[in-house]
Amino acid sequence: MITTTKNLELFLETRKLTEQICKPLEIEDYVVQPVEFVSPPKWHLGHTTWFFEEFILKKHKEAYQIFDEQFSYVFNSYYESVGEKVIRTNRGNLSRPTVNRIYEYRKYVTEALVEFLNENEISQELEAVLEIGIHHEKQHQELLLTDIKYILGNNPLLPIYHKNFNESKIENHSHKWLSIEEGVYEIGKPEDGEFCYDNEKGRHKVYLNEFFISNKLVTNEEYLEFMEAGGYQDVLLWHAEAWDWITTEKIKAPQYWHLIDGSWYQYTLSGLKPLAPEAPLAHISYYEAFAFAQWKDMRLPTEAEWEIAQEKFDWGQRWEWTESAYSPYPNYQKPEGALGEYNGKFMVNQKVLRGGSVATSPKHTRCTYRNFFHPNLRWQFTGIRLAQ
Repeated sequence: MITTTKNLELFLETRKLTEQICKPLEIEDYVVQPVEFVSPPKWHLGHTTWFFEEFILKKHKEAYQIFDEQFSYVFNSYYESVGEKVIRTNRGNLSRPTVNRIYEYRKYVTEALVEFLNENEISQELEAVLEIGIHHEKQHQELLLTDIKYILGNNPLLPIYHKNFNESKIENHSHKWLSIEEGVYEIGKPEDGEFCYDNEKGRHKVYLNEFFISNKLVTNEEYLEFMEAGGYQDVLLWHAEAWDWITTEKIKAPQYWHLIDGSWYQYTLSGLKPLAPEAPLAHISYYEAFAFAQWKDMRLPTEAEWEIAQEKFDWGQRWEWTESAYSPYPNYQKPEGALGEYNGKFMVNQKVLRGGSVATSPKHTRCTYRNFFHPNLRWQFTGIRLAQ
């Protein structure tokens, strides 16, 4: 049996931050779902609460009274083994439960879990579930910010979320190509007791040829050069599937870029602003990242190359696309039960991203973190680091 002082503090800190992220919103903003992959903010508030109720309180707190029997159906996401759920595309159709009701739900579950943790010593296995729940909410904090940006950024008024939100820190240091010698290296999360997801486990050896990797992210100015050189019109730079995507969707620029009276602007969480040339590029798909690298006669790093080289450069502003498919590490073990659905079942048709972003929550990312998205998605703060 172990105590939970550290995780109790982290739990409360995390619950508070989620609600702080929502503070600038108007009540109408909580309900909007413009596209399938964006969830309404109020759904995030409910879903992250449901996780603690479903996986800890219902199963382990004696005489726990469920807040609302219907909420499991409303706030389950992809946990097929837990029960029925609202279809993802219908999340924005839920005018009820109200935002106030969901905040009552959050308060109820938070207080019940704090009471449970204060009154009980819990097993190592349950402590692990608590940790996953905390970091699950941290993941949704990033999704909250990027979903809010998509909701507001697709509103014709382009409203400001927060006037002081800074999306880009300019990398003022000189550009260098960092050399990594060929050899056998180890990647993956060491067994050091620190939290990680199951997809990071299974530390293993990889052989790498000598390579070079940029110490800086690709900037808006560099990507604009690609656009002005006809990058979006040159079929030879694109995968076949990517070419179908840009022609069908009429993609001509990164997400949130707007050409106004001959000048480029970018919608940010602090409003519509002139494009900052030296700022790191953001909201780019893997398809676009690959095409840009082709145009530069370079490539994207693999996730193994990124992990071995990351000590030599600053990272954390943008999730960085890699050339690696999202697949299991050697000896990958999917956890038993519903939590086994967390990562393993998504290991198909997706690309790995490494690093973190300006929207990533504190105390959440690390150099072994394996993010993953389908190659056409770009509503996250995704960017490019080149290799050769």
